[in-house]
Amino acid sequence: MKPAIPRSVQISMRQFVAELQLKRVLDRWPIDPTSGKKPDGWPGWPEGKSFALVLTHDVDTATGQENCIKLKDLEQRLGFRSSFNFVPERYDVSAEIFEDLMENGFEIGVHGLNHDGKLYNSRRIFLERAAKINHYLKEWGAVGFRSPSMHHNLEWLHELNIEYDSSTFDTDPFEPYSDGTNTIFPFWVNGPSGQKYLEIPYTLPQDFCLFILLKHKTIDLWKEKLAWVACNGGAVVLNVHPDYLAFHNCPRKAEFYPSSFYSDFLKHLIECYRGQYWMALPKDLTKYLRSTF
Repeated sequence: MKPAIPRSVQISMRQFVAELQLKRVLDRWPIDPTSGKKPDGWPGWPEGKSFALVLTHDVDTATGQENCIKLKDLEQRLGFRSSFNFVPERYDVSAEIFEDLMENGFEIGVHGLNHDGKLYNSRRIFLERAAKINHYLKEWGAVGFRSPSMHHNLEWLHELNIEYDSSTFDTDPFEPYSDGTNTIFPFWVNGPSGQKYLEIPYTLPQDFCLFILLKHKTIDLWKEKLAWVACNGGAVVLNVHPDYLAFHNCPRKAEFYPSSFYSDFLKHLIECYRGQYWMALPKDLTKYLRSTF
């Protein structure tokens, strides 16, 4: 039934549900006070920085891919680097965009296989798709993974040849799999044969939830959560979708928000937290914690 429902109607329905949910979750969203405790043996961040900053992007559609270079340029102008996660079999992934991103110090990750919501429907389906995902991880030289829609099964993810996963969150009751990790720190997920990968929960609300579903018109809530995570010495992990960013000359639709929201957030980081954060790509954060934690 879902494909027959116009996109605008789907969003309106989700906005209505999100408004009802919001009243029930304010005690744990956007801040869950229990998630700020440092893990035992926590080594701190490199160079004595107060907190880590990890910027990520899930490229859900071909439209999002068309915005990748604009988003890369925006970040590069302000001195930031990030990770872009692409869906291997939903659209034609551009080798030129890969090359541009990697030549400029950005990271490439794998975002599911085809983004159809069925990755975890059964163990059999997952194993079939895991073989294909491992193929793309190797072909792209990627070491990181994120599941579409933040679906997750951390035990099954040991079937992937990854150094890290980022399919979870400290608190986000608006997600379909709403079980948060209750921590703003990355943690290791140990496998049965002694292997392990790093789980990196995102810790700031996703752009789609904040600006599309809940219809916020400012970045105040991002600033509030940033301040709390920074105060507690955690990892500020943000997922911004190029699919929903409205750059210049982009027609305004219900599922877009101004790209200035994101650039204003980056400028806020520079103005208020310069020198306090360790900016890291997810793969570099993983490498650091593998040697210290």
